[in-house]
Amino acid sequence: MPDVKVTAVTPDTAIDVVGLVKRYSNSPVNAVDGISFSVRRGECFGLLGPNGAGKSTTIGVLTTRIRPTGGSAFVDGVNVVADPVRARSRIGVVPQRNNLDRSLTIRQNLLFHARYHGVPAGQRNARANALLAQFALTDRADDKPDRLSGGQAQRVMIARALMHSPPVLFLDEPSTGLDPAARLFVWDRIRELAESGVTILLTTHDMDEAETLADRVGIIDHGKLLALDTPQALTHSLVGSATLDVVVHFDGAFPSSAQASARPSPTAEISPRPDGDVLAELGQLDGVVRVERIAPDGPGLRARLYLTGDPARLVAPVAELVATCGGKLSDVRLGTPTLEDVFIHLTGRALR
Repeated sequence: MPDVKVTAVTPDTAIDVVGLVKRYSNSPVNAVDGISFSVRRGECFGLLGPNGAGKSTTIGVLTTRIRPTGGSAFVDGVNVVADPVRARSRIGVVPQRNNLDRSLTIRQNLLFHARYHGVPAGQRNARANALLAQFALTDRADDKPDRLSGGQAQRVMIARALMHSPPVLFLDEPSTGLDPAARLFVWDRIRELAESGVTILLTTHDMDEAETLADRVGIIDHGKLLALDTPQALTHSLVGSATLDVVVHFDGAFPSSAQASARPSPTAEISPRPDGDVLAELGQLDGVVRVERIAPDGPGLRARLYLTGDPARLVAPVAELVATCGGKLSDVRLGTPTLEDVFIHLTGRALR
């Protein structure tokens, strides 16, 4: 039996997670390692993290698919381990992958789900009609899932999850693979649901989606919750109030150590790679508080400078410094830190 603790549930929260732990038998480390958070009723909460960070395991516990090793988890006041059947009646789940019944029409998919969850027969058709209209699917009600686009199928899965009027909705990557128009439509429906009082927990790798939809976000990695706050507060927590993205290309011979030592600007020891030399010296410019390599760019590099002050005033010094390193500045973008910057700062750039 898992060591599941029963803790007090706050009346104004729809999801309560306290000290949640999950370890799989074939793993030397915890997939979820003692995380705690709560989601307020009517809140849209984003759970972010790299692949393998523990997001799916956490959602699996909350949706009763996975039994935790320790800690406690409540959804709408129901202990998900002690009373999984009742917990499932309180939640709607929209998976990332299409799992609609291909042998049934769209309307039949909705009606079957309602029947499974005990919705009275007299209410099913009216509820299906309302949701089909809300998600712009009325004219596709008698089609089978194979005839739908990806965006239409996603809308059907959300409508299906709402057929039993759950107070809590889990969305896994709700806009993955959607075209821009379909994505915006889904976003609008998610906003409407939150405004109507439905509590939403979404997982996403789309930082724009999280910034746009989530009232608060939690960032998880290696099974631990690294940060939890509003998107705005998290971006303001980064050192540097502005960003300067640069793309540098190198062609021809690079300066020798002797040439580098003769530069009038602050210098760093010349490195075997010229892009490393540029990164080191960019970090010494006045007003630069941090420099990150974004990605290699052919023979050059992409880098982001985090600044205190106006980034425009640094364009000329950066161009001059790049030239002394034998490079050429081919692109410049001014901006401010984003949720993606916070995510990368906390979880790193390594592929998972």
